[in-house]
Order: sequence, then C-alpha cells, then structure tokens
Amino acid sequence: MRILIVDDEPAIIGTLIPVLSAQGHKVSSAGTIREALKEAESSDFDLILLDLGLPDGDGLEIISKLHQLTSANIIVLSARHLERDKIIALDEGADDYVDKPFGVGELLARLRVAQRRQELANQSAHDEFFSDQLYVHFRRREVRLLGEEIKLSPKEFVLLEALCRSGGQIVTQRKLLIAGWNDPSADSQYLRSYIALLRQKLEYDPSEPEMILTEPGVGYRISLGTQTLK
Repeated sequence: MRILIVDDEPAIIGTLIPVLSAQGHKVSSAGTIREALKEAESSDFDLILLDLGLPDGDGLEIISKLHQLTSANIIVLSARHLERDKIIALDEGADDYVDKPFGVGELLARLRVAQRRQELANQSAHDEFFSDQLYVHFRRREVRLLGEEIKLSPKEFVLLEALCRSGGQIVTQRKLLIAGWNDPSADSQYLRSYIALLRQKLEYDPSEPEMILTEPGVGYRISLGTQTLK
C-alpha cells in the first residue's frame, strides 16, 4: 500500500517507516496539517496514519478534508483515550482508531484489515455481502442465513446494510441513527432495541453475539471474518 504517516514525533516516524517499508509498503510522512493536506492533494495514498496532536492544529479537523482529497482509509493514532474523541474521529470519517502507545504487531494487523477493506471498496459493484453463514443482497433486500431466507423489517434491513457496507469497521451510533431514523439525536434506545431484534434473527446465541459486535460507548460493527463485499 501507499501509506502517509501524519505525525510530528520523530520516534514514531523513525520506527514506522522502516517497519512498513520492510512489509513492502511505500511510505511518506508529514509533520503538520499543512504538509498532510499538500501530500494528499499531490499524491494518491491507500492509507493515512493520522496523529491528532499536530503542531498547527487538531487532526480531527482535517479528517473530512482528507476524504475530499483522497479515497484512502484513515487510521487515527492518538494518545487521547476518551470515548468522545474516538466517536468524533469515527463520525468525521476515520476508519479505525489506535491508542498510543501501541505495539507494532497490533498496528500491522490493523493495516491488513484496512487493506482488505480497500480491496473491497475498489470492486466495481457492491450489491452483495456474504460470508460462510450470512448472505445479503442490498438491491433485492434479500437476507439468507445458512441458505435460509430471513425476513427483516425495513428498519432492520437498513441497519444491517449499514453494518455490512462498513466492511468490518465500527459504525458509530450517530451514523446508525441517521441510517435508521434520519436523525442523529434520536433516542439510542431505539437503536439498541433493533440491534437486539437483528441478533435474535441472525445470531446462534443472541446473548453471546459473534456476528454483530458492540463497541462499548461507540457503536457496532459486523465481524469481518470471512465476510466480503462483492
């Protein structure tokens, strides 16, 4: 992948560039918001690793701007551990959030997931989602579990589609409330109730969900596993 590291810490840059280069990635770096936007405008990246504490501003402020310049996935690397910051970053369009300090092995695993997402996003059509158990056809609004057709209400299907189209990344409560109710300020209890209904229909054991996973305080995601978009 072509990767841009946006971070002003020399130790981070000095560690990540050789590690990522050894994995076969082409790596560039930027130490400020201005440099990051310039790089994103002039070069085509697959992935951006974005620190939030930059010398000329807050990295949260440029996530949406970066998405206007590039289709790259964005993974936030930050020492801010508050759920509020994570939710804002994900709502702004970040694809993942890694707390500092982090292990290189964990980061490489996140990069592999991001690469799979990018490969899925590059496919020309996104009509289907399937795994060894679940099949969803978005246009036909068809859902099958182990080959058996599952009937979902319109609201249940909309929420499931939002999760499936995320490619395994976290979908915040705000995004799901917009998808389901077109209102980010709607009562989150509505969302929890519909997630519970989906789990009743799709999970082997709804009390121990393996398909629709909760990210506490943030939102939900669908387990990536062998699931893919086609």
